[in-house]
Amino acid sequence: MLIVALLTLIHVLVFVYWLGGDLGAFYASRYLTAEGVGPDRRLFAAKIIGDVDMAPRTALILTLPSGLALAQLKGWVQIGWLSVLAITAVFVLWLIIVWKRHLDHGAPSPLLAWIDTALRWSLAASLVIVSLLVMTGIVPWPVFLAMKGLALAGCVLMGLLIRRTLTPLFPALGALAQGGTSLDAERTIQITLRKARPQVQMIWALLILAAFFGLWAPTTF
Repeated sequence: MLIVALLTLIHVLVFVYWLGGDLGAFYASRYLTAEGVGPDRRLFAAKIIGDVDMAPRTALILTLPSGLALAQLKGWVQIGWLSVLAITAVFVLWLIIVWKRHLDHGAPSPLLAWIDTALRWSLAASLVIVSLLVMTGIVPWPVFLAMKGLALAGCVLMGLLIRRTLTPLFPALGALAQGGTSLDAERTIQITLRKARPQVQMIWALLILAAFFGLWAPTTF
């Protein structure tokens, strides 16, 4: 069916842009700590990273609604199309919030930041609960959906951890913007990125694992 092909393509593109965007941001982050790079170029690299990182942020939000619609269409889940559309509407509103926060760098909203964080925690918790219900047989859905759900929950939780790890980065970049070269700021940037990189790589591993279960699609183990 055409609609199956289109939803499958969307779901695959979500994975591609998530992993590809993460790889691009990861590569660009090297210029924040590279020797011989001046403050202006470091700040420009930081802006590029922020823009490129919107691809994986967008993909994270689109992963569940696109996958849920595909699972409903293929008969793997039976929650009804009204439920699928309602969940999709919530995620579209979430996506609007994320993009508004990105475009309003000069005047970030604490309320929107709180909503964004609350939605991430809610998504992770919901995925873990539903996945465990599937794996214990209480919810009669294919097991591979549960495995993908746990992988996605891990990505969300790892993303929240990365946010906490990167907290010192933004004041350090602000110091560079106002005072030019600063040894303390550059040291903070190096230490912070060194801590965050393994966490980013863990997201890559979880994404690949989720893709593997989606392609394998085992009903039982």
